[in-house]
Amino acid sequence: MNIFENVWSTGWDALVHFVQHGLTGASWWQIVLVTLVLTHITIASVTIYLHRHSAHRALDLHPIPAHFFRFWLWMTTGMVTKQWTAIHRKHHAKCEREEDPHSPQIYGIKKVFWEGAELYRAEAKNAETMARYGHGTPDDWIERNLYTKHSALGVSLMLIINVALFGALGLTVWAVQMIWIPLWAAGVINGIGHYWGYRNFEAVDASTNVSPWGIIVGGEELHNNHHTYPTSAKFSVKPYEFDIGWVYIRGLQALGLAHPKKVPPRLAFGDVKPVADEKTLEAIIANRYEVMAGYAAELRAACQRELQGVKSRSADVALVKAAQRWLHRDDDKVPANVKPQLAQVLAQSPVLDKMVTMREELRALWSSTNATREQLAADLQAWCRRAEESGIAALRDFSIKLRSAHA
Repeated sequence: MNIFENVWSTGWDALVHFVQHGLTGASWWQIVLVTLVLTHITIASVTIYLHRHSAHRALDLHPIPAHFFRFWLWMTTGMVTKQWTAIHRKHHAKCEREEDPHSPQIYGIKKVFWEGAELYRAEAKNAETMARYGHGTPDDWIERNLYTKHSALGVSLMLIINVALFGALGLTVWAVQMIWIPLWAAGVINGIGHYWGYRNFEAVDASTNVSPWGIIVGGEELHNNHHTYPTSAKFSVKPYEFDIGWVYIRGLQALGLAHPKKVPPRLAFGDVKPVADEKTLEAIIANRYEVMAGYAAELRAACQRELQGVKSRSADVALVKAAQRWLHRDDDKVPANVKPQLAQVLAQSPVLDKMVTMREELRALWSSTNATREQLAADLQAWCRRAEESGIAALRDFSIKLRSAHA
């Protein structure tokens, strides 16, 4: 074998080794681990920088992490800060109406889950959306001349880096990175997060919490909580809920690199007042979602007690199940075909009928647009009096608790 053949053979072996192992020589499980870490950094960048910082201004970020997140998203997603921010703000402004860029209530769950990225790209071309909702986003030299102008360059560089590090498997790593945000953010959160899950609060839209443990999508799983308190930097509200994005924010805060502006409000309680006053009214209105969530819990408990009697008087099992599932929900969230069943239950249970009626009367305290502050305080006092004289223990106890509320 001559020198040329030796060089050729050596070069070919080196090339084969590079294609198989890349520069790192990492094993398959090491590559899987690295991929999960890389995609999780991308998720953290979206939830902390794009969502909580840029779109909602729920926290301020130091320029160092802010620019790192911007750079990382350019490398791993090609998303432009102004486009993402504008589209998300429009989603909140037009939630589940015809103008909503990606609502499963409008487009259907299948389209949003599987084609959420396409809906995003289509809305990004809407100049009116960019102009109206894209204000306050980066407009510096590097944004204009690199991140926005050459948004596809970053993901191309990421492809080269992945192949260099891991060989042919780097193509798979890159592919996973490219589908990670469209799958989890566009599909799961924008789709399932407005279609299926549990609700802590009766927000005006159909948002749901996909899971109480916000880890995989950085806390975005707590979507109902977010739509209830959109300007909060923290998404978890219940003791059993976990928002890993908030953990990262607290870590950045400890380093002086982040400053959260708002967290979900909490209704405080003190001594029970003889009558509810204007301060009580202020506290209830400011924490109305929490108040109504507490009322819903009381209504569910009353349902369990009352429905035993309804069940003994009715052979219609579907009637009982419908009441257990829907009676505590707001009327506009109850399917039309279920409402006649609920009406039958209420007709058979004066207690439940009274509690549902008084729920709507309580909601009127913050729904009224022409009543004075003094009139609303008088209405609250009258509501508490009726609740405590109703003979229904749940209503009495709830009213007494309200009289101890303060801002």
